[in-house]
Amino acid sequence: MKKILIGTHNKGKFKEIAYLMSKKYKKISPETLKIPSPKETSKTFNGNSKLKANFFSKFVDYPVISDDSGLCIKSLKNEPGIFSARLAKRKGSFFKAMKFILKKMKNKKDRSAYFICSLSYKEKRKKMVTKIGKINGIISKKISGKNGFGYDPIFIPRNYTITFGQMIYSKKLKIDHRYIAFQKLKKKIKIL
Repeated sequence: MKKILIGTHNKGKFKEIAYLMSKKYKKISPETLKIPSPKETSKTFNGNSKLKANFFSKFVDYPVISDDSGLCIKSLKNEPGIFSARLAKRKGSFFKAMKFILKKMKNKKDRSAYFICSLSYKEKRKKMVTKIGKINGIISKKISGKNGFGYDPIFIPRNYTITFGQMIYSKKLKIDHRYIAFQKLKKKIKIL
């Protein structure tokens, strides 16, 4: 069985990427191999995604797929953006980070937002491939739903009336930003 390292310590992301990938692969987590997380020093999603793929590929001789993603809210100058996970860490949890965001959004008329995901695929001695997926929507008025992970319970995708957190998990996985990025990547890398 072919192996692939899914370059993330985030259990939610690992589960989503593993779900999207072919059953031919044995999906390996950096935690299993005791590989730490790299410092995310780039100012862009693409930059951090590539940085992670390069970092994790130093530890294994099989392919690596890595992700950098986040929630961008228009009226908050596209924050938390690349700091989405770091905001949750600073606040103590995603739940607390969501409460913080909703408080900041209280008097905002424009609630438009988007989720973005940059996926990078790296194979030894081959050029890295990176693709972006984006889904537009709005920020809900309250935290709703227990499905998904991260900021899913406050994001209502366009053309829907419920949050990602309220959606049936398998349905969410077929429309979200990670799915969109993965489909683009799959066109370039047929083996996925």
